[in-house]
Amino acid sequence: MIKAIFFSKFDVHEGPKVVHQVPTNSITLGSETASEPLVHFPSVAATVIPRQTFCSLPMTLLHSRYRILGFPICLTSPSYPRNEFIFNFCLVLSRRTEASAYASVIAKLAALFKNLEETSQFLSQDNSAPNTGKIYALCEILLEDLNNYCECMIPIDESNTLNIKLFPTYQPPRPISPHHVPLSTVRLESLTDFNWDLTMLLILPHINGVNSVKKIALLANADYKLVRKAIAHLLYYGCVILLDIFNFGASYALTAELGAFAGNPDVQEECRRYILLPDTGILHEPAAGMATEREALDGTKLVEMYCSLRQGLSVRSWCMEYEDVVRAIDIRRFITFGVIKGFLYRVHKYAIATAATSTFSHARENAGWEKGDRELGRYLDGNHCFDEICTELMIDEQDLVEKLKGVGDVQIIQK
Repeated sequence: MIKAIFFSKFDVHEGPKVVHQVPTNSITLGSETASEPLVHFPSVAATVIPRQTFCSLPMTLLHSRYRILGFPICLTSPSYPRNEFIFNFCLVLSRRTEASAYASVIAKLAALFKNLEETSQFLSQDNSAPNTGKIYALCEILLEDLNNYCECMIPIDESNTLNIKLFPTYQPPRPISPHHVPLSTVRLESLTDFNWDLTMLLILPHINGVNSVKKIALLANADYKLVRKAIAHLLYYGCVILLDIFNFGASYALTAELGAFAGNPDVQEECRRYILLPDTGILHEPAAGMATEREALDGTKLVEMYCSLRQGLSVRSWCMEYEDVVRAIDIRRFITFGVIKGFLYRVHKYAIATAATSTFSHARENAGWEKGDRELGRYLDGNHCFDEICTELMIDEQDLVEKLKGVGDVQIIQK
């Protein structure tokens, strides 16, 4: 949020001077004002209105609890006193505010008013009193519109209009690996049009929460690097999230966030609606007084089922424990819901070669491995999970375990 906007210029009699400020008294105080300004202007005046060498460059200044953004402009002409006119429109933000979204605002303000000044001396010939007139009104509208609507369209004159839109900034997306599975959080098909990137249009039908990034690239017959970049864009804007590959041989464990799920009936009902299979009906004739599988799946039962997941227990074994209930639910969705909400995490397997490198190399040569098998060695440092190895080498976990047995002394850990 913008705390203040002010217009300053170099006055030949007074030096650097604040002409207009919104809100009033936010930068310089009136004679009858006792409050403290956001910024002590004399301390920053030399930076806000710098020498000609530092003009036409973006300016960022940290002062107390605030950040000042500006773009000083210097115009030279014999019509000006001392043959030059220096001005600066500045934004005052909180020190913790991400400033990158506002860089375009000050750049556009500087470019527009530089053009207006060169063509009609819009700024230098403005004789209105401080905090009055067209320039003050423009600053006032700009502050209100950007803070309330993140955009503005302000007519300056018959030929010029100030159009500004603030675009949200997000954290850079996490690194994407071939084994990650994108799951859409919005209806991507409803957002597309003919202007979208071709690779993006090719991969959208294959983003279903089941296919990994590498499999999507293969199904779409597209270059993997382009597919990864397209998914990174979707991830940046929150259109997809990344999950792990689901399989019944995997195990999952709980986090401390389970308490929030256990104490929130609304989230439990959301989970129930998400995981129940449609039109299941009564799967078997229940005994007298016994609820059907769907009726028995209340919040308490869901919490119990999640609590039974632990390291070392595969999803397949877990299904055997809840054989009656799992008939009525989508097991993949049951696991996915816990991962999305943050109270469940995948327990990955990692392989670490503990034998000497020479022993491993000798075993490779004697085994007569193919090229794909020889690549296995670079994944045995404990930093690559089984999902990643299987996806990169395009083998299943059973084949991977068999290959690891022929390598030598390899330890498999879970974490």
